[in-house]
Amino acid sequence: MTLRPMLTLLALVLSLGVAVPAGAADWPVFHGPDGSNKSPDTGLLKQWPEDGPKLIWQADGLGEGYASVSVAGGMVYTSGNKDDKTIVTALDLDGKVVWQAANGDAWTKDYPGTRGTPTIDGERLYHESPTGNVISMNARTGEEIWSLNILEKFEGENIRWALAESLILDGDRLICCPFGEEASIVALDKMTGRVVWTAEGTGDKAGYGTPALVEYGGLRMILTMNQRAVVGVDADSGKLLFRHSHETKYDVNVLIPIFHEGQVFVSSGYGTGSQMIRLTVEGKKVSTKQVWENKELDNHHGGVILHDGYLYGTNSRGQWMCLDWKTGEAQWAEKGIGKGSVTFADGLLYGFNERENDRTVGLIKPTPEGYEQISAFQIPEGGKGNSWAHPVVIGGRLYLRHGDFLFVYDVKAE
Repeated sequence: MTLRPMLTLLALVLSLGVAVPAGAADWPVFHGPDGSNKSPDTGLLKQWPEDGPKLIWQADGLGEGYASVSVAGGMVYTSGNKDDKTIVTALDLDGKVVWQAANGDAWTKDYPGTRGTPTIDGERLYHESPTGNVISMNARTGEEIWSLNILEKFEGENIRWALAESLILDGDRLICCPFGEEASIVALDKMTGRVVWTAEGTGDKAGYGTPALVEYGGLRMILTMNQRAVVGVDADSGKLLFRHSHETKYDVNVLIPIFHEGQVFVSSGYGTGSQMIRLTVEGKKVSTKQVWENKELDNHHGGVILHDGYLYGTNSRGQWMCLDWKTGEAQWAEKGIGKGSVTFADGLLYGFNERENDRTVGLIKPTPEGYEQISAFQIPEGGKGNSWAHPVVIGGRLYLRHGDFLFVYDVKAE
């Protein structure tokens, strides 16, 4: 089935009030359904025209912010600041705004704007504002279903540059990380907002990242980074399993922990660098041990991709790097398109330079042999501030957010 008939079918199913599961043309949560930041798309361009792929449409009026997009059920969702409110926006696949609805007060201090990307689950949308307001909305209309402020409820304190996590789902539970005095990670009933379980406090405030749900040794775990450590809790009970120190300047821990074969990779900027941690599971207990450390790849907040045994991302000095997953040894480091964010689709890396006066997008071959840039172009001018929203490739389209603007490109092969 081609994309257009598929979307027509999705729209019909939604109109009948039936929940639509995540499909090949869906990217319903930040970094995709499995959290790997690797798109299921195939049949994409292996090289772009000199001036870049075709711009299908651009939209503005989304508000200021750094939130990425989620795509589900024939709709595109993001968030931004408008006046003094955090606003969630829903657009159709032609770029027309379907609805906009508020989720509490806006973050107007350092780097004003939203951070968290909306999470879509059938007919429901979930979003966390920078000030801790968690809301459940009707994904088709924007109507509020329930809301609560997790900093207020769990006695948390906001961090220097505000909460930035994108909410994840575990079955009927919505996972959030207020890191309050009495509750670090929390599971809420996604239908009602009722508290299902809370993990004990760790003595840390929240980090700026998004949690990951993993399973290893028969134990389901939620992993995340708070301001000074990597933390794991039992996904079924909320029991705190471990706190593994990972301190960085300004307490800026952002990366979603990357889990693979019993090991967890984390990285932070400002010279902190990367760390590989081995998990040992014995029944309901987990111990941790550092396997290796690499100070050169100090990924700030653009994300890292694991592909075929190697890690790819940028460091704080603006270099693209490749590390061996097993040893942490740097394979290469090159300036390339400069510091920014990354996603993966159809065997290639899509990089997005974060600087407001640059705006370069690059198509890069992931190989440990060296930095191999295939194509590059610049998005149009428009939008204030740095481009910190991570790119998304889904349904044959490349989504690039910059401030108040969203640019959508056709990256399907002919």
